[in-house]
Amino acid sequence: MKHPFSPPARWLMVAGFCCLLYGSVAAQSWTLAWNDEFNGPANSAIDTTKWQFETGILQVNNEVEYYCAPGSSTSPCLPGTPNAYLDGSGHLVIKALEVASSVAPYSASWTSARLNTANHLASFKYGRIESSMRLPIGPGLWPAFWALGTNITTVGWPTSGEIDYMENVPASGGLGPGTVKSTLHGPGYSGGSGLGQDYAFARGGQVNTAFHTYGAIWSPNMIQFYVDDPGKVFFVRTASDIPAGTAWPYNANFYLLLNLAVGGTGSWPGTPDRTTPNPALMLVDYVRAYTPSKVAAPAISGTSISLTAGQAGRGAVSLNSAAGSGGRVYLSCSTTAPKAACSIASADALNPHTLDLSRAPVGTATVTVTTTANTAGLRGSPNSGWKGASALAGIFAVFGLALIPSGPARELRRGVAGTGLLCLLLVFPNGLRTTTGSGTGGGAGAGTTPGDYTVTLNAYTVSNSDGAPDSTATISLKVH
Repeated sequence: MKHPFSPPARWLMVAGFCCLLYGSVAAQSWTLAWNDEFNGPANSAIDTTKWQFETGILQVNNEVEYYCAPGSSTSPCLPGTPNAYLDGSGHLVIKALEVASSVAPYSASWTSARLNTANHLASFKYGRIESSMRLPIGPGLWPAFWALGTNITTVGWPTSGEIDYMENVPASGGLGPGTVKSTLHGPGYSGGSGLGQDYAFARGGQVNTAFHTYGAIWSPNMIQFYVDDPGKVFFVRTASDIPAGTAWPYNANFYLLLNLAVGGTGSWPGTPDRTTPNPALMLVDYVRAYTPSKVAAPAISGTSISLTAGQAGRGAVSLNSAAGSGGRVYLSCSTTAPKAACSIASADALNPHTLDLSRAPVGTATVTVTTTANTAGLRGSPNSGWKGASALAGIFAVFGLALIPSGPARELRRGVAGTGLLCLLLVFPNGLRTTTGSGTGGGAGAGTTPGDYTVTLNAYTVSNSDGAPDSTATISLKVH
């Protein structure tokens, strides 16, 4: 019987099957670990085992809202008009309501709601976290989905760290209905100096016309932000991206927040006006947290490096994830060479400290080791010129003894000899030998001592949960 497919067609089918098989191996899978779908009858209570309410005027960011808990009768809150409730259609509604006309910061001219999972309700460390929501737009409005370090009560902000999955403000603040922003705030890079990136919707999409999903894939030393599709990350930041001398506080527990703020004079979203919707409604379809399936660590290797102290040397780094990498990996390195530093750079379009292995099983990068010139010893020391001259003077004085006549000049000969020996002792207190430094770095002003050292390469996958590298490799480093 003739086969129904021609040989070329059969080969194409086999190739397609192999692609599907590889995709099923390499793709990262996720398990739902925590969620709130906000299901329930209209105006039913919000789950207090998952959320608590922050209340009052928080004295932040020149805002005008007063945050109210459902049922609160504390002025200006209205117990019969809650600022947070379930709508009966599977949504949490956060409502901002104007109650006075002032735009002065902290004037309580609007009421709104702010929910969080703090105080041991739920904290998170790594995984994939996202929320689907439809946002209000208008002057002064500032909806946000974000997270804070659980240690904020002891170390304060921004040392605790802040992860902004999504913020939106009007065009006057640089965003508008078609653009959102994701940002990391930490010690030394907070506020206007936060590490952030805008995301603009394609084809005229807006935050107020449809539900969109805002989230991040969070793993040790790396956070990847996405909108709608976790397979289409648009912004990546790692522990290698923070300013020098600052800290990466995101390898710790965080709690989640949802809120709708209203700006006052001097605020980022500006002030509300007659075009601002009143009430303004922020609808949250769900909040979900996932844990990753464990994936095989990629194989990592590199080439040896040889260089002269004071120079930089480079080697090639290769990663192979044929068994499945789980997506993007974070790369780092360290070296045993004294007074030297190393870094890894790739061609990843979103971050040079990472490699995206979700679409190709093999990736490459470059490791660079930078060393310090070794200036210890006679040459280059602050008084090397003076010491060299003194040494020559002493040597000539000693050998000059043979040229000084005996007899009446014997006392002069003794004086010259003594002076010469004293100069030699001052220049070479440890004897006549060359100073080369030690394998750990030499004395003050010393650079990278010549010798044999190592460089350790590290790779971290998105399924990492303990902070130890998933893969390591050691390459040799020769310093001349």
